[in-house]
Amino acid sequence: MTLPDEDDFDADDAFSRSGDDEDEDIDLGDQEALIWNLLVLINPGDEETALRQFATWRERMAEADGDDDGRMLWALKDAIDWTSGFYVDWKDSESLIDSVNELAARWNIDIDWGGDPGDEDFLDGVDVPGLMAVAYDRLREHGYTLWNWNTDGDAYAGWIALSRDDEGMQQLCAALGIELRPGSDAF
Repeated sequence: MTLPDEDDFDADDAFSRSGDDEDEDIDLGDQEALIWNLLVLINPGDEETALRQFATWRERMAEADGDDDGRMLWALKDAIDWTSGFYVDWKDSESLIDSVNELAARWNIDIDWGGDPGDEDFLDGVDVPGLMAVAYDRLREHGYTLWNWNTDGDAYAGWIALSRDDEGMQQLCAALGIELRPGSDAF
């Protein structure tokens, strides 16, 4: 497979649907363009980060052996981890809080977790799905949505995007074969 240069992608062509053009089809054959559009959605207003992540994703894909379709998502996870996405163990509440706080800080959002995230008693009384639901609610107040994708394992993973792009995010992830849910409905 020949990969196009980064210069072939134009951020102004980013995937954004208002829902008015429901008959418009997504080109399912251009995985790179779909990934680029996803990176634009999870890095609103930050084309530089999207470009850097796109280059990393392409490198990971080039390094991957075999035809495993799942490699696309894992290469994406590696490209965005702790910058535009999170990936945490099913019981690691502290890491979820840290990573979502890091992601939300890009937009100067402080999440009220309903307790002191530095307190061990608080952390012992919460779980990752519950914390994702809290983060989802707090981010919605600021116009953002916390998403999570199915890792098919004992981990939780996802990203944040503008709430106005919810429908586009769902359509784009469906086109990529990514099973996605709002953070309020963890896998």
